[in-house]
Amino acid sequence: MEELLYIEVPTPQIEKVCEWLQNAWQPTDGDKVMTPDGVVLDIGGKRLSIFTWSVQRTTYLKVFAWGDRPSGVKNLCRQLEQDIRVVFPNRYPAPPELIEDQSIFEVLQADYPKTVEYFQKFPQGEFDLQRAYWWEKRWRETVKNPQEPKRVIFEQASEPDDRLPSFDLVYVGGALGVIHAAVMARLGYKVLLIERLPFGRMNREWNISRSELQSLINLGLFDEAEIEELIAREYKNGFSKFFDGNNPPSLKANILYTPTVLNVAIASELLLEKCGEKLLAAGGEIWDETEFVRADIGAKQAKVFTKNIKSGAEKIAQSRLVMDAMGTASPIAAQLNKGRPFDSICPTVGGVIKGFDKEVWDADYGDVLNSHGDISRGRQLIWELFPGKDDEFTIYLFHYHEAHPDNPGSLLEMYEDFFNILPEYRRCDMDELTFEKATFGYIPGYFNVGSGDRTVAFDRLLAIGDAASLQSPLVFTGFGSLVRNLDRLTTLLDIALKQDLLDTKNLNKIRAYQSNIAVTWLFSKGMMVPTHSNLPPQRVNAMLNTFFGLLADSPPEIAETFIKDRTSWLVFNKLAIVAARQNPLLLTWIWEMAGAKDFIRWVGAYLAFTFDAILSFLIMGWLPQFLDNSQDWLEKKYPSLWLTLLSLRYRLQTGT
Repeated sequence: MEELLYIEVPTPQIEKVCEWLQNAWQPTDGDKVMTPDGVVLDIGGKRLSIFTWSVQRTTYLKVFAWGDRPSGVKNLCRQLEQDIRVVFPNRYPAPPELIEDQSIFEVLQADYPKTVEYFQKFPQGEFDLQRAYWWEKRWRETVKNPQEPKRVIFEQASEPDDRLPSFDLVYVGGALGVIHAAVMARLGYKVLLIERLPFGRMNREWNISRSELQSLINLGLFDEAEIEELIAREYKNGFSKFFDGNNPPSLKANILYTPTVLNVAIASELLLEKCGEKLLAAGGEIWDETEFVRADIGAKQAKVFTKNIKSGAEKIAQSRLVMDAMGTASPIAAQLNKGRPFDSICPTVGGVIKGFDKEVWDADYGDVLNSHGDISRGRQLIWELFPGKDDEFTIYLFHYHEAHPDNPGSLLEMYEDFFNILPEYRRCDMDELTFEKATFGYIPGYFNVGSGDRTVAFDRLLAIGDAASLQSPLVFTGFGSLVRNLDRLTTLLDIALKQDLLDTKNLNKIRAYQSNIAVTWLFSKGMMVPTHSNLPPQRVNAMLNTFFGLLADSPPEIAETFIKDRTSWLVFNKLAIVAARQNPLLLTWIWEMAGAKDFIRWVGAYLAFTFDAILSFLIMGWLPQFLDNSQDWLEKKYPSLWLTLLSLRYRLQTGT
């Protein structure tokens, strides 16, 4: 028996595919005999079996030859694939428009029945579904109209107004924003936090490791006892494994065990609550249920215009510096980066769920990255599972996705997949589960060619977290990036505020850029199925198994440093060379998926990584000591140079 063709038919309606094969499709040769899941072709006494199956809300098709291969079979397979692509093309549906006097459940029922069914089981399901809908609509507008971002930042000459509340820092966005805001408030700065939602609400959960949490202690935000209160669960081990049922033996991989990666589940809403308390105790303010409208940037201060969502009341604050922490939907990031703030996105959905069979699923173990099937409707779906408090699990489903106007990426489509295929992944009875909280969002990615490639600042304005989009494309979101770089961002921002270095040039030096993360962009690019394209279904899993198989077979410290964004130039190159030797087609596949333009851009990022590695070798032996010994006079006499050199030291420490 020989496999001749394996394709994905991007539709969940397998019965229609079978009906088309059996009744409408006219092969160029052979007699059709219907089977329960396809047809058998008899070509001169030689048989071809064409059969279908369904998993992950899509349909797969294979063609096998029984015995000797019939003549002309390549042309027949090519004809079959061409015909089926015409009848079952890729589709990228947008959610329907909301209708006045109808609930969101009624509007979405026809297109997303499982989503509506299970969101009604969440405690605040209607609110959360409206939030997910709003997030998707706003993201779609950002992607579809890249040249026409809404202007929210204006240069306006104005003098400070004594009638307005004044602050050193105004943070717009209360999730990641409140963590950094609390740190800065405890340093003595007067801080205002503006949050669109009721403060403390989160539509994501966070995982991290103990070693990375140490930065919150080092900066004095929490002590060790307080950190323990924030930890909902610490599991024993995490696994990464990708489906390889359709890969050849050389492209199968062992399970990657990472016991100290994302193994600590944080009680996210409790973290926000505690940060809010510390912010208020340090003299800060929180304006929640308040929407950012615009900011006017003057020579001496910025004015931030807001509107209360409930009352409609308008309120203005003036500040020395505005901090954009609004995440992927940030209109500020869209304006600063000319409408395309991100190169890629991970539409991510899931929930906090309990009720899984304890004899089957052990809460001491989690899935860091897992796939249970091949490409599904133009996406390689990947699961994450993290044990939480008591018998809760936080489960995510996501995929890496290019930001394309025809296919921006849908949260609602992903949720429909999530609720349909969770039993395939977890082997569970959906009726026995308790749905505690919906978790969703867009995790951004940006292809940084160099340390100054992305605009994260304007005069008296700076972006952090997902709005800055400088985190790892592998497993860490903006939370992980922010916590790992909290000391870096805090120290540099403290200098900028003290020395009044609040212009665009100096503020752009305050960023979480790492050159070793920039080169991994090509890795994430290899996990994206280009819009309007049809790749071999097993392609992405084969690439993932190549890389993660190498990590699984490497010493544990290699895997940990790579996934935690601490890999060195030498280790990166060693892994890349071994991967290319193990899978010679890898570069061809990446070229096909990334295209010439992005591949050339990646070469620039690799050269920047190499330059940083050489620079680190030449100066990091003496630069830190020189800066420690020279701070008193250098910061006072040449503050901008001091900020530049300190920023360089952080960049080389974290990036090489």
